Amino acid sequence: MTTPDTLAASPAVPQPRSSPAPTGDTGAGRVPGDIGASRAADATSLPTSPARAVGRPRATADAMRGAAAGTGNGLSAVVPTGGASGALSAAYTTADAIGTENLLRCWVRETGAVPGADGVLRLALTATGCVLRVPVRYWSPAGTHRFGPPLIDGPPVAADSPVTDSSPVAAAPGAAPAPDAEPPRATGSAPAPDAAPPRAPVDAVTLAALLAREAGAAGGAVADRTDLVARVADSVRRTALFVADRRARPAAPPGTPPFLAAEQALVLGHPAHPSPKSRVGLSDAETSAYSPETRGAFQVHWWAVDRSVLAMDSGWREGGRPVPADVLTARLAGPGLRLPEGTAALPVHPWQARELGERPRVRALLNAGLLRDLGPLGEAWRPTSSVRTLYRAGADTMLKLSLALRITNSRRENLRKELLRGAEVNRLLRGPVGRRWRAGCPGFDIVRDPAWIAVDGPSGEPVTGLDVVLRHVPFGPRDAVVCLAGLTAAGPHGEWRSGLAELTLRLAERTGRPVGAVGTEWFLRYLDAVVRPILRLDGQAGIALEAHQQNTLVALDPLGWPRGGWFRDNQGYYFRASRRAALDRALPGIGTASETFVDDAVADERFAYYLGINNVLGLIGAFGAQRLADERVLLAAFRRFLAREAGVPDPSGLPGTLLDSPTLRCKANLLTRLNGLDELVGPVDTQSVYVTLTNPLAAPAA
Repeated sequence: MTTPDTLAASPAVPQPRSSPAPTGDTGAGRVPGDIGASRAADATSLPTSPARAVGRPRATADAMRGAAAGTGNGLSAVVPTGGASGALSAAYTTADAIGTENLLRCWVRETGAVPGADGVLRLALTATGCVLRVPVRYWSPAGTHRFGPPLIDGPPVAADSPVTDSSPVAAAPGAAPAPDAEPPRATGSAPAPDAAPPRAPVDAVTLAALLAREAGAAGGAVADRTDLVARVADSVRRTALFVADRRARPAAPPGTPPFLAAEQALVLGHPAHPSPKSRVGLSDAETSAYSPETRGAFQVHWWAVDRSVLAMDSGWREGGRPVPADVLTARLAGPGLRLPEGTAALPVHPWQARELGERPRVRALLNAGLLRDLGPLGEAWRPTSSVRTLYRAGADTMLKLSLALRITNSRRENLRKELLRGAEVNRLLRGPVGRRWRAGCPGFDIVRDPAWIAVDGPSGEPVTGLDVVLRHVPFGPRDAVVCLAGLTAAGPHGEWRSGLAELTLRLAERTGRPVGAVGTEWFLRYLDAVVRPILRLDGQAGIALEAHQQNTLVALDPLGWPRGGWFRDNQGYYFRASRRAALDRALPGIGTASETFVDDAVADERFAYYLGINNVLGLIGAFGAQRLADERVLLAAFRRFLAREAGVPDPSGLPGTLLDSPTLRCKANLLTRLNGLDELVGPVDTQSVYVTLTNPLAAPAA
């Protein structure tokens, strides 16, 4: 009998091969405290745009083209020709299907529901007295399932009816079908003669209301359930606008940097979040201007801050010399800046500038002349996938601005402790801790947040909403550096392939090898180039990174193979309490004001979710759902990688956890929203809801 482990040892899982030397240096192994020296030489561009529209298939590997784009859920992906209203109507239909599928993925993950032997998922919603019947298009061992439209099926059920069928799926899960195979379509059994006929498909807003009522039956605030439904509706509406815009303008403008193209590729958002595109508070015009999905661009608003209320810090260096934060901001504002004497320039998101004027503390500073509105200045900036962090091609700085919008699970205003955290991590990694780590992992580093600028009130308390991070850009505009979440993002129903599919199919054409073998090698190289350094930092220094896919940047060689990368996010560090003494010796006082130390158990839980589940299992699921590789083979390859990492000197504990624990703790985005939690507020161990999942990596019981 063939098992995943024997598959991993078979020729179908190629061992990593050395890739050709890149033509440019991304600077991943340098110390970016010296900004001038660490600017990367422009390397080759990404082989293809991550959001490229599907064109005419090429001769080689063309049988995989349709499957690699992902499966749909029975809805047409063709834009009607009846004008703008018809196109927008079609986009709404698509967006609703995407929202419905996201909710179902959340529910399956957070409740443990499984399909029956007929490939149909049945959810008994006892609080409402109905059964949802959901066809399963693809069942993913890693969790990236694909579903068809749910139906309310059959008569009402009794309160003690089982939630789902518990029998296993008949087809082998995770196996990539034959190249020309249609996506599996579950038909289910015919209803009993006395059963009510199936109803019309359930839309996303109705499904959100049904699931919210079911989850809230045991308690919870009605307001939070109502808020969830409202945010799902808002997310669907904005997704429709983004889909319509991308259908009208599928190709990125000429000269778009690969980094920016990947940031703009997340048109549909987080696949396991109930409302990934909700942005309550933005008008349609603001959504168009300020969103990466629409390739928005705008001038930053600037304020002059009296130095009596100015707060700032900088570890930024150029040519070995320190550069203060106010010098950086004045340079970024451009030649049109006219600062009053005794003030410094502070960048503010234009939406935030309008909102701040209504806050009493800010209004008092404006009335006292301690803040002065200078208006929009300088060249246009472009939002990255986080919406609030802005990028400008050719600039050596990104602006991470405060933005009082709730995006996914939190209100996106910078906290002072996060600014302090970014600066201290930069200083720590410039010392022996960073030098040792980079010596063993020269192709990987952390995108530094070495400087910040903000405002304190007359009493010395931070003025919320004005804190700004000045982020170093360690790569050039032509370097092939892409966000992993953007790389794996495909269009709805295969309208455009993901960057991952483009790279894998192109490499298969170039090498003449099977698509599955190429996908597996790409995955193995990714583990070595990106995952291994993150594990080593935890093992050597006791620093666990919140390395989910959106926080992970992958550097690609000229052919498209992973060769290194960066982690980004000054929120996303967990300093292990057990390593406090060693870290304090390396940088006295580290983690105190920034509140970065956590119990080891909390670090273990978050590290396993962000790196293990979200990042690597999410990548495995993307390979499988897009028909690029067999998930069972990738899981076996990941197990072999983890076994090697568990045996290195000073190992991280994560490989052992992923290999041996029968269950894993996983963030539950639906329940987090239903509980009205903000991930940036309160103690780190209570900021979000976690549930227990069966570990797909654990060896099955004998």
